[in-house]
Amino acid sequence: QVQLVESGGGLVQAGGSLRLSCAASGRTFSRYTMGWFRQAPGKERRFVAAITSSGTYTEAADSVKGRFTITRDNAKNTVYLQMNSLKPEDTAVYYCAASTRFGLTRYADNYDYWGQGTQVTVSS
Repeated sequence: QVQLVESGGGLVQAGGSLRLSCAASGRTFSRYTMGWFRQAPGKERRFVAAITSSGTYTEAADSVKGRFTITRDNAKNTVYLQMNSLKPEDTAVYYCAASTRFGLTRYADNYDYWGQGTQVTVSS
């Protein structure tokens, strides 16, 4: 099993930046595909970005392409989400997740472990 703890959320003005971190417990972090999802009030959880276990390949939702970047540091058991040019519509609770499946996936059902989430609020 792996435990995930997100941090780095907060309140930021539109156009600003935040970097989210997700620290994982355990020795097998480097085996997992990692993803970020978000959920706005009254809406379903949606895919944001994913990264393969080695960090070689990434994928991002169209809504965040060119603004958000997912990276990972397997030596630190941590995955990051750099968020630039933030918009009010990016406001949501952001979750990191770990998948034991090989390769990238944007489907929440394919992720086995989830963090508790961190709130990101973007003011206009």
